[in-house]
Amino acid sequence: MIIRNSATKQKEQIVESATEARQAEPGPSILALLAISLGLAVLILGVVWFVFFRT
Repeated sequence: MIIRNSATKQKEQIVESATEARQAEPGPSILALLAISLGLAVLILGVVWFVFFRT
């Protein structure tokens, strides 16, 4: 695995691209991930309540 660093130094300041500064590739939106996870958790808990605790 070859790691390249293309950051440059200009006037005592390190200049990097947004991806280099994040140290990651752009991925799915974290807000969307949290919203989907929360929705699934609510759905699963609703099903569990409906199956086991419904009177």
